[in-house]
Amino acid sequence: MDNKGFISVEFLFSLFIILIVACGLLVYSQNAMNSALDIESDLNHRVILDAVANDINQVDSHGEFYSKNIKLPSTGKNYVLTLEKNKLTIEYDNKKGERYVPLIEPYSSYKLYPGNIYVIEKTHEGKILIK
Repeated sequence: MDNKGFISVEFLFSLFIILIVACGLLVYSQNAMNSALDIESDLNHRVILDAVANDINQVDSHGEFYSKNIKLPSTGKNYVLTLEKNKLTIEYDNKKGERYVPLIEPYSSYKLYPGNIYVIEKTHEGKILIK
């Protein structure tokens, strides 16, 4: 009998197993890459939150009529910073991060958007004003 062109069952089974393992590794590596990108995005937004909170604390500690200009960076994802009482919150992609800014008293709650320039000022009443 001539075996030319004949593929054995063992070869087909081995090829099938190799394809299944390769697909599993591909899915696993894709999930790992997506996780790394999510961590990077979370870290970038946390840095923005901490920087704005530090700027607010700096203005508050310098006393009356001190002001500072800040520009919120554009990250490619939309986010909103909200200052309410003594809490600064960032919201993006259905995620939320908070940072407490103790001992400050803002005039009202403020929403800050990326790409805009804001002036943080401490008034003669000792309150924080964001324009």
